[in-house]
Amino acid sequence: MLEQDFSARIRSLRATYADIAEVTDLPKLDREIAELEAQASAPDLWDDPDAAQLVTSGLSHRQARVRKVRGVESRIDDVEVLAELAEEAGDADTEAEVHAELAAIETLIQDLEVQTLLSGEYDAESAVMTIRSGAGGDDATDFAEMLLRMYLRWAEDRGYSAKVLDTSYAEGAGIKSATIEIDAPYAFGTLSVEAGTHRLARISPFGSADKRQTSFAAVEVIPLLAAATEVEIPDTDIRVDVYRSSGPGGQSVNTTDSAVRITHLPTGIVISMQNEKSQIQNRAAAMRLLQARLLILQKEQEAAKKKELAGNITASWGDQIRSYFLYGQQLVKDLRTGFESTQPDAVFDGDLDGFIAAGIRWRSLNKD
Repeated sequence: MLEQDFSARIRSLRATYADIAEVTDLPKLDREIAELEAQASAPDLWDDPDAAQLVTSGLSHRQARVRKVRGVESRIDDVEVLAELAEEAGDADTEAEVHAELAAIETLIQDLEVQTLLSGEYDAESAVMTIRSGAGGDDATDFAEMLLRMYLRWAEDRGYSAKVLDTSYAEGAGIKSATIEIDAPYAFGTLSVEAGTHRLARISPFGSADKRQTSFAAVEVIPLLAAATEVEIPDTDIRVDVYRSSGPGGQSVNTTDSAVRITHLPTGIVISMQNEKSQIQNRAAAMRLLQARLLILQKEQEAAKKKELAGNITASWGDQIRSYFLYGQQLVKDLRTGFESTQPDAVFDGDLDGFIAAGIRWRSLNKD
């Protein structure tokens, strides 16, 4: 009976894997990797650091994707051999090992299945996420900081490179806003379902009356686009302000005025950057993010699809995507998909995969 159970699960995994491999188009990825490897080996590669970064990042992303997909096939082969050994030996420990490995592979397959739904124009790109506090005073700024930690922990758990680009601290608790870059394959497609208004309901730790407080924070996600470097921004279209980086409570953390704020005058878009080591690095990072935002704005205008990528998020009662309840019932619930968790502490500690997978499937089913 166990042999039949193992065989059926392995056949199911192989069938699903075959579909995933076909959609992923591994031969195409192999060709792209070979081309990028040739470019990466050029002796003058780093004469243009920005172009070199695009080549090396594109190469590592594709190599990681291929390793992940082919690694699943290898694990299916290995667990099939282990299942045969378990049947021959009749060993309970080996059977338990097969069950555990099959469960692990099934989880990986589900993850790959979700990624096959990420077929949008920018889904394969890295992501830039901005978190802003909304209505709710100190509770809202504290909530924004909780979300920042949540996404950083999620990225850390998945082995993704995550870098805080800018932080605006509140006068009381928490942060007014923060911008982070997550450099990983399909980071934008994956995290774009997190864009929207998040709502927290709890007994406020900042009030004296022990009353329930509702607060809000907005999450915006945009792709970090290689093509954005082609966007020309005349010097006359921007205003650059330099200021001193600061930490919580306004405490100076730099002895030089290295932080940079760039205002794009025609659109009013403002980009702040303070976490690089020098003013030159902060300005370059801010310009790159401004170029990405302007390219997206251009695409939105051309396609007449306002809000499709970053959205227009107000961080209040409208446009809510998820509620976090930390009083009475302990619950986190996505208002679009109905997916929920009764472990909010785990969610705030980065356990978001269930919410993200449900969001990607929901979006795929509700495309216009």
